[in-house]
Amino acid sequence: MALRGNLRDFTITQLLNLVNLAGKTGTLIVDGPSDQAQIAFREGKLAFAKIGQEDNRLATILHRANKLNVNQYRALVERAGEMNDKELGLLLINAGYVTQDDILVNLQQYFTEIIRRLYTWVEGIFRFESDILPPEDRINVRLDLENLIIEGSRQLREWEQLQDEIPSLEMALKFTERPLKNVNLSVEEWRVVSYINPKNTMQQIASANKMNDLEIRRIVYGLLQAGLVDIVRPEGVKIAPSPKMFPTENKEEQKSLVNKLIGRVRSL
Repeated sequence: MALRGNLRDFTITQLLNLVNLAGKTGTLIVDGPSDQAQIAFREGKLAFAKIGQEDNRLATILHRANKLNVNQYRALVERAGEMNDKELGLLLINAGYVTQDDILVNLQQYFTEIIRRLYTWVEGIFRFESDILPPEDRINVRLDLENLIIEGSRQLREWEQLQDEIPSLEMALKFTERPLKNVNLSVEEWRVVSYINPKNTMQQIASANKMNDLEIRRIVYGLLQAGLVDIVRPEGVKIAPSPKMFPTENKEEQKSLVNKLIGRVRSL
């Protein structure tokens, strides 16, 4: 039976830690609000990752990394469409376009970036399938999870701090009396600022800008610290309670839940 759960109870970082500790081989499948991610492992190391319908072909990844120019990329897509990534990789190496290290390094960076994107998912259902192995027709890597776990733990602490500062995204924002003149804001911050109105909740602003919960909280926190906005209660909006990371607040019960999950992973 596959290991299943909810990201409200166990974070991506905790799941990576379980896979690492148990040295598992298989695929972690996460169904988020709008996409499905598949993270494949071999003996507790990251082997492959993909998210949604994103184009993750080797040629596309190398083109985005500026290892292939536009003409090379187009020629490969047109002429090598029937090749799998392993065959294409060998062709590129023999033709002198890239080295083996170029391929492995850029795949590792791409897979790592997918994991970083998953850190922002706070809603979703996961399952670990030990009988779904890393795809044989794709180039696999062997990437240690320790650094990813450390990075994820740092982001988790940031997330917890932002949740404390901004418990609910169903609240609205209003400008303070401080003028916006001579204020250096990023493109993303200006997009959020353009929607600030006591009638718009932060969740609505996030949806309009296609931002996840972590991204909107980061920007709002910065605007709050700069004294540019205040959080206000929108009229006629029911405030929903913010989700908890664990179903219990008791630290010992939380530890027991994690230990039980480790045991279940090792038994798969």
